[in-house]
Formats: sequence, C-alpha cells, structure tokens
Amino acid sequence: MAAAARTPASDEPHVSVLIEPLIAAVAPVSGLWLDGTFGAGGYTRRLLEAGAERVIGLDRDPAALALAAPLLAQYGDRLTLFEGRFSELDKLAGEALDGVVLDLGVSSMQIDQAARGFSFLREGPLDMRMSGEGPTAADLVNTASEAELADILYHYGEERASRRIARSIVAVRPFETTLQLAEAVASCLPRPRPGQIHPATRAFQAIRIAVNDEFGELIAGLEAAERALKPGGKLAVVTFHSLEDRVVKRFLQARSGGTARANRYAPEAEEQTAQFTLLTRKAVGPSDDEVAANPRARSAKLRAAVRTQAPVTPLDRSALGLPGPRDWWKDTP
Repeated sequence: MAAAARTPASDEPHVSVLIEPLIAAVAPVSGLWLDGTFGAGGYTRRLLEAGAERVIGLDRDPAALALAAPLLAQYGDRLTLFEGRFSELDKLAGEALDGVVLDLGVSSMQIDQAARGFSFLREGPLDMRMSGEGPTAADLVNTASEAELADILYHYGEERASRRIARSIVAVRPFETTLQLAEAVASCLPRPRPGQIHPATRAFQAIRIAVNDEFGELIAGLEAAERALKPGGKLAVVTFHSLEDRVVKRFLQARSGGTARANRYAPEAEEQTAQFTLLTRKAVGPSDDEVAANPRARSAKLRAAVRTQAPVTPLDRSALGLPGPRDWWKDTP
C-alpha cells in the first residue's frame, strides 16, 4: 500500500525502506528467511549479506521476479523464488522459517510503469492489479454502485469527500485510463494548496487496495507467518500508512499476550498465551538522513517480533479493527 512520495528518474534504482533499522531489529540474521514482498530484491540481498544462509523470495507480481536474474546469478542456490501471495507463504516455503520480512503495498517500480495503471500522474490503462489477474480498477469503478464506491473511498482511503467523489465517478463513467479517473476525482474537489497532496491520492489508494484485497492479504499473511516461523523465528513488517500500521500493531499486540481491541469501549479480551514477543515496543520510523535520501520513506514504520514456542491458535479478527466496506474478514478462514 506504499505510495511513492515523488517520481524517481527512470534510471534511479529502487530503494528499500528502513532496511538497516530492520536488520538491526532482527539481528543476528541466520538460517532460512522468507521475503514475502520480493519486489526489486533489496531486503533479500541485505538479508543474505547479513548472514541468512538462504532466502525464499516471494512476490505476486511476475514482473518483479522476471528482473531477478542478476540476484539469482550472484547467490545461486542460496536464493529461491516463487510467484505467489504472502498469505500462502507457509505453504510455498514448505519448511519452518527462521525469519519473515513483509514490505507492504505497491512498489515505486510498479507506480513508475504507466502501463500498470497505478499512477494518477501518468496516462495508462486503469488496471492496478499487482498480479495481473482478476478484475481491474476499471472494472471496479465502472460497475460498482455509488454507495459501494463511497464506502471503498472512505474505508480504504480515509477520504472525507468519499460521497462527492463517488457521485462524480458514477456521473462520468465509463473510464478506461488513469488520467480520466484522476480528472473526475480532481474536478469535484478544491484545488490543492502548495504542498498538499494530489486530489486523487486517497482515491487511487483506496481503489488499489480494493482491487488487490490488500487488507485480506495482510492479515492472512501475518497468520501464515505465525504458522511458518520456528520458535525463535523473527517477523519484521514495514508499513506505509496508518491503516496498515494499525492492523500490524493490533495483530502483534494480540499475539504477544496483549488485549487488542477494535475500539476503547469494547470489553477487554481474556489474556492469551503469547505467540510472539515484541522486538520493537513502538514503531520504528526513518531517520532524517533516510527521508532526505529517499522521500518515499517518510511515512514508513517498522514493527518486529520473535515467535515463541506457543502453538498457533485461532485469531479473533474482529479485534483488529480491520478497515473495509464489508465484513469479509469475519468469514475468511
């Protein structure tokens, strides 16, 4: 769900965010690790450099894996790649893991490719699919009801003008390109003042999250990591906005023996046996130097924990405050 803070030059390498704080949080690094969001391979490379014997790289985007030839040539059988979702990471790994890293959301590489349809600044087909499979963003905005669109914009984009934007989308559709949608969103909102984000930022985030079921993948991925990690295995998650961080925070709070609650008025849950021990009591953010070198890091947060010997138990997803226009998480196995 990461949104690029700027548009990098075409020859500028992708920079993995919070990579050194992550390595410091999970040190020492050894054994078998899984990078659940392989992308450009930045975390994978650093894990191998830091002492991991092997790394399994996983990505739902086949284009990312297609660019991994140099890493495969460099590390040989120390690196194995799979195309798939991190909600399946325990099954794809096929063996117990010493560590799992998840860098959430869309990468700057995906945003930079106009043909992928993620950017409101570039003309391209209105796609937004990370895997290239399933309904596109165009399918969503051209067929969903006004009420459904408003819910998506409000819950996934925290967009206060969700109803106004949904009304504009329905009035103008059908859409084929990113700039058509961006114009329809911007046309019903005040002109941004200097320094403010583009008017379509939250709408594009919300639609992308819905198209890729990103929160469904997130919670299922955290559960898969819990199943896959050995006792003493480490989990590190990098998020890029408050909605993601809230879910990760509450998951780790609940699974470390805390009493995560969707709201402060809910009754406290009975304390459970801890499946994790926190390595970071608070979220770790980027340094000023990292933000200066890579503005995309500005909103990033890192949380890390270590797996205990406690067995896996069913998770009450309703305690996590998962955002969403429908209660998909209640019935998802």
